[in-house]
Formats: sequence, C-alpha cells, structure tokens
Amino acid sequence: MTPDVTSRSRAPLMRRLAIASEPYLYSAPAFFLIVAVMLVPLVLGISYAFRDVQLLNPFSGGFIGLDHFRTLSEDQAFLRALKNTLWWTGASVFFQFVFGLILALLLDKPFAGRGLVQALVFLPWAVPTFLAGLNWAWLFNPVIGPIPHWLYALGIFSEPNNILSDPHMAMWGPIIANVWWGIPFFAITMLAALQSIPRDLYEAAAIDGASGLQRFMSITLPFLAPTIAITVLLRTVWIANFADLIVVMTNGGPADRTQIVASYIFTQAFKRLDFGYASAIALVLLGLLLIYSMLIVLLRQTLLNKD
Repeated sequence: MTPDVTSRSRAPLMRRLAIASEPYLYSAPAFFLIVAVMLVPLVLGISYAFRDVQLLNPFSGGFIGLDHFRTLSEDQAFLRALKNTLWWTGASVFFQFVFGLILALLLDKPFAGRGLVQALVFLPWAVPTFLAGLNWAWLFNPVIGPIPHWLYALGIFSEPNNILSDPHMAMWGPIIANVWWGIPFFAITMLAALQSIPRDLYEAAAIDGASGLQRFMSITLPFLAPTIAITVLLRTVWIANFADLIVVMTNGGPADRTQIVASYIFTQAFKRLDFGYASAIALVLLGLLLIYSMLIVLLRQTLLNKD
C-alpha cells in the first residue's frame, strides 16, 4: 500500500476522532479551571493534614502521619466544638426551615402588595454576614441595643444583660442571627415549590370535604418533600461550615461555649498559624459531612422507592 492510500484511509478515522473529541475540547477550559481552583487546593489541604505545617516554624513541613489525628482525639476543645456544632447546626436548620415554610405558605396566598412584601422578606439574604453579625451583636448589647431591655421588661431577665457574655445562653445569640439571616433561603425555595403545585388538586380535595390540614398533609407535603430534602441537606452543610457570625459576634467565647468546628479551624489556622492541625480538623469535618450527605441521599432514595 502506497503512502497516499494509507493517508487517505486514515483520514476518515481522524475525522471521527475529531468529531468525538469536540465536546471534550469545548469543556476542557472549564475542566482545567475547576482543577486549578478546586481540586488542587483540596489535595494540598488534605496533604497538610499529614504534615507539620506551621507558618512561624521555618523547619516545619515534614511528614508526621497520623499525629494530628491522635492529638485531635484527645483535644477537649475540639470535642466541645463538635458538640457545639451539632447544637448550632440543628437549631439553626430547624428554625430556619419552620419559619421559612410558614413564610412561604403566607406568601403563596395572593394579597395586595405581595411583591413588596416578598422583596422586604428576602432582604436579609442580601445582607453580608459580617454586617449581619455586627448588627446583631449591637442589638444584644444592653448599652446600645434594645433586646436586653425588652427581655427585662417581659420578665425573662432580672436585669438587662448581654446574652453573648453568658456562657449558658451565648450560643442563642448567633443562632438567632443565623435564623434571621437564613429564613429567606427556605422561604424562596419553598415558595417556588408551592407555586408549582397544581391548584386543581386543592380544589378537588376541597370538593371532597378535605380540611386545610388534610390538604396540607396529603398534597402540600408530598410535593414539597424533594425540595425539603435537598434544601435541608444543603443548608446543613453550609451552616456546619459557617463560622462568620460566630467569629464576629462571640469569637468562640465565652469559655469556648460558642466555638464550633469551623471557627476552631479558623482559630488554629489564622491565629495560631498551625495549618497542619487546622487541615486535620477540616478533614474530619469533611468526612462527617460526607457521611451525613450520604445518609440523607439514601433516606430520600428509600422513600422514593417506597412510593
């Protein structure tokens, strides 16, 4: 076979390969960007968990294996932060979901000025978290804030006190601020899901004599279930990693009563400059959140299969 014949026979093959690889070539820039921005820092962060990386120690950086994790298992501050994370995340997600769902149900009803009310309701979501935390810290301050005086007038407090300085009540301050800031997220997603439910179903149920509660339980909740599952999953992961409000309002105090795992990572990395130990803590948090996400996904798949 002559070279000309060989080159002509290879031409269709090269053309097919070019057509098959065309989609991958289009997505290659985005793929390389994701690798550079996300995967490379992730791999480096995981590697730091097994190395002694201290910025103030020029001789650090060596491989130490599982030493960070052994220290972590005996770190009482980390164990306390882990318990605080469960309380912080659970309470925040629960109240955000409950108030967000109630708000979505109210906004789903037509009334005059609903567009303006929706804009005002969703306004907290647009406020930067640093500014939100600062404002709520001022509100809880009895010198310049009204909340302690309101609680005193209601008889809840014996005197106007700052709950952020009370070890037994300090966690409620960031939780209240987080609930206020995060309610619009649930309200927006729940409202979108509510508006996608066919109104004919409610009309048919009302004709059959179903009460409002029965219509909610038999129509609204089943239609909202997929949205509830994904929003609760996302919000739980976000709040568990969300240390902005706590850092601004309490900085983990008093006596580490508001220290969560995310803020503890911030403390180890940017205050003690121990990036190796901070990476080990972050890796543990990543593993716990992955387990939680897998359980939620499996639970959702189980419920869907039953249906």
